[in-house]
Amino acid sequence: MSRTFIICKPDAVERGLVGEILGRFERKGLKIVAAELRQLDEDTLGRHYEEHVGKGFYPELVAFMSRSPAFLAVLEGPEDTYAIVRTMMGPTNPAEAPPGTIRGDFGTVMTENLVHGSDSEESAKREIAIFFG
Repeated sequence: MSRTFIICKPDAVERGLVGEILGRFERKGLKIVAAELRQLDEDTLGRHYEEHVGKGFYPELVAFMSRSPAFLAVLEGPEDTYAIVRTMMGPTNPAEAPPGTIRGDFGTVMTENLVHGSDSEESAKREIAIFFG
């Protein structure tokens, strides 16, 4: 079994889409093995987005991700679960995301694109450690 990490970002929580997003993953056969609704702080976001610290968009990213609670979860499934999740999410820009993907069906703007998913097995392990210890 393989595990990956997701965040239903503040816009997903604010719009009441967490159940829909999680339901899609569960209907695909992925299992939620850890979950928590949490207000994210600057320190945690700094560790999560360490490759973006100092970039021009970073302050806005932190402001968005900390403006209201986010829903964090660890999903378990077959090998390369992270790739399944990322396919289901769709491209970062909702305008380019096909119908049937989370961002294609519900996304409106690139800066608030509803969901984060780890981009590799290594990233999943690092991100799970940051958010779930």
